Amino acid sequence: MIDFIKQPWPWYVAGPIIAIVYTLLLYFGKNFGISASLRSICSAFGAGRKISFFRFDWKGQIWNLMFVLGAVIGGFIAAQWLSDHSPMDLSEKTKRNLESYGLESWKTGIAPTEIFQWDVLWEPRNLFLVIVGGFLIGFGSRYAGGCTSGHAISGLANLQIPSLVAVIGFFVGGLIMTWLLLPILLTW
Repeated sequence: MIDFIKQPWPWYVAGPIIAIVYTLLLYFGKNFGISASLRSICSAFGAGRKISFFRFDWKGQIWNLMFVLGAVIGGFIAAQWLSDHSPMDLSEKTKRNLESYGLESWKTGIAPTEIFQWDVLWEPRNLFLVIVGGFLIGFGSRYAGGCTSGHAISGLANLQIPSLVAVIGFFVGGLIMTWLLLPILLTW
């Protein structure tokens, strides 16, 4: 059973599972989104006393908070016990590009340890990338009215035009970052 779980699931298995879960969410009148849970967390810790955006019944979102907690725990379990820790399967061109930027951690993991490790975090370039990147992700999620999962799964399934615009924006932004900005930032 563990060997079955460790393997990547094909689209024709994972896709219907996502469809079934979302159909259940629609049936029960729920909307899915990871970024919405951040609002619930802030509200639960009393941010609504100071900022009106956080004044709402966060207890109605406990199911979403449990989903996020399950995603974190599931990610930890997968990384610790279900992974063989082999290098990512990347194309030779991608490997050469990463190495030209000084990133060789793809050989041992997913996140570039040259940037995301405590001992190198305080280098000005890495600190800039983490702080500005985190701000832009948070601002973008709020400005777009949700995150990639919320818009791409929930919004598109509900046939919402703003979600289609947001998803197109996510893809265009990702392409611009990957092909134009990231090479500049990594060689800075």
